[in-house]
Amino acid sequence: MARFAAISGDTVGANAIWMGRTDVAPRTTSGPHHNGHSETGIYVVSGAPVFIYQHDGQEVRLQTKPGDFVYVPPFVPHVESNADSDEQAVVVISRTTQEAIVVNLDSLAARS
Repeated sequence: MARFAAISGDTVGANAIWMGRTDVAPRTTSGPHHNGHSETGIYVVSGAPVFIYQHDGQEVRLQTKPGDFVYVPPFVPHVESNADSDEQAVVVISRTTQEAIVVNLDSLAARS
């Protein structure tokens, strides 16, 4: 996954938001992780990435398409996946922290 900052402290002097683009290669999946206290908004530009998380002990797979929005609350373990696609996915990400917080987990059920 390649991330490119568009609006940030470094690019325009932003204090409270960060926005950028992430290109997700075909057959790519992140490991289980959460983004700490950061809220994240995602807009799907192209491709069909899947966002996976647990709700009430059950795995939920959120299949997306271009034009979809996804909200990831703080501390929610999740996986970002483009594993079943031969097409690159492109998403625009907005978050409430300047730094990319990634807390890697052993599983979606883990919280640390």
